[in-house]
Amino acid sequence: MALVAELLHEVDALVYYDGANANAILGRTTPGAMGCDIVHLNLHKTFSTPHGGGGPGSGPVVVTEKLAPYLPIPVAVKYKNGYHFDYDRPKSIGRVQAWQGNFLVLVKAFAYILTMGEEGLHQVSEDAVLNANYLMSLIKDTFNVKYDYPCMHEFVASSKVLASETGVRTLDVAKRLMDYGFHPPTVYFPLIVEEALMIEPTETEDKSTLEAFAEAMKDIYREAQQDAEKVKGAPYTTPVGRLDEVKAAKELDL
Repeated sequence: MALVAELLHEVDALVYYDGANANAILGRTTPGAMGCDIVHLNLHKTFSTPHGGGGPGSGPVVVTEKLAPYLPIPVAVKYKNGYHFDYDRPKSIGRVQAWQGNFLVLVKAFAYILTMGEEGLHQVSEDAVLNANYLMSLIKDTFNVKYDYPCMHEFVASSKVLASETGVRTLDVAKRLMDYGFHPPTVYFPLIVEEALMIEPTETEDKSTLEAFAEAMKDIYREAQQDAEKVKGAPYTTPVGRLDEVKAAKELDL
């Protein structure tokens, strides 16, 4: 990564790091050490601040000193007599909407970092990578794993073979997982993998939960071979059945 960044910098390019991958590197290295110029951090994903139904999201953007003059105004600066907003930044791109972000989410993330400490954050990345690799080893013989080598904090499986054999697609698998009590993983991303399931168990799940998830995936695969229509009709145990997602996207009720 550092070599790639160096080559890009030689032609005056900038390197942007997606903080979605930070779970795998906490306490081990930093985007700055890799030569990155801009980073956005997903606090809800890496630093234990829920979003969506659990609260507002927040994605602070971090830049190198070279790019700092261009940050939006105002910037909070610490002076001898306390913190103040600095508007005198001639190279700034100016104001942006909600420039201060979701401040309380930032406070929660900061508290999490202080609570965990260096050793705790190091353990987070170790457990995240271990969990992902263990879970991948459990399901790769059932659901094709696109890149079959040690992963970091997540891996991409595919229902392509299952879909071609039974007509049961990734969306059906995801809906059926709800009946087993599991929140479905990200589906159809990345786009370069057909019938993709991007699975990230995170550092918080224990061995028994990972094994239960793997068994659920295998059960669904077997069920699809025997009764495809049942899988296509899932979920059955949720308060609301399968929604018309296309209609929901086209006919917004705001």
